[in-house]
Amino acid sequence: MKNEELIRKLKKGNKAAFKDIYLSYYSKLIETAKRFEFKFLTPEDFVQETFLKVYHNRKLLKEDVLFDKQLFVICKNIILNHLSRENKVIPISSYALNSAFQTEDDETFYADFAYKKSQLEALLQQLPEQQRKIFTLHKLNNHTYQEIAEITGLSPKTIANHIYLANKFLQKKIKNA
Repeated sequence: MKNEELIRKLKKGNKAAFKDIYLSYYSKLIETAKRFEFKFLTPEDFVQETFLKVYHNRKLLKEDVLFDKQLFVICKNIILNHLSRENKVIPISSYALNSAFQTEDDETFYADFAYKKSQLEALLQQLPEQQRKIFTLHKLNNHTYQEIAEITGLSPKTIANHIYLANKFLQKKIKNA
């Protein structure tokens, strides 16, 4: 099928054309996504999101640009945006531990750690309930995104977003403290 014809069919919502591109490009996109290192999501998550974005925004596809180039650019942008957000995440528990280990006196160490723990707990209480629950499950109880998804019934992407927003809030509060 020619590039222009394929894109025209996609724009019209032709499910057979979409199925064909899905089957044709899925493994190629997986291989591309595997080149990146992810902390939270898998290459399959990004490929799935790519196809969803293509389908939902199919009317924006350009007939004069090769479809595979458009598809790979969309996938790459989704991955880069996620990696950018992932790099902004700070592990709160290691922040508290690293700064606590800098003291030499055991008594001071435990007092400092208890103080920072109470500060963290106070900050966590300021988060919306769902964000607090997800953040606590992941950062403090060391649950994976998949485990949290099973507990809450939310998608891993939604979980990643909640953790990102919680981290952003906590970073801002810690910086201003």
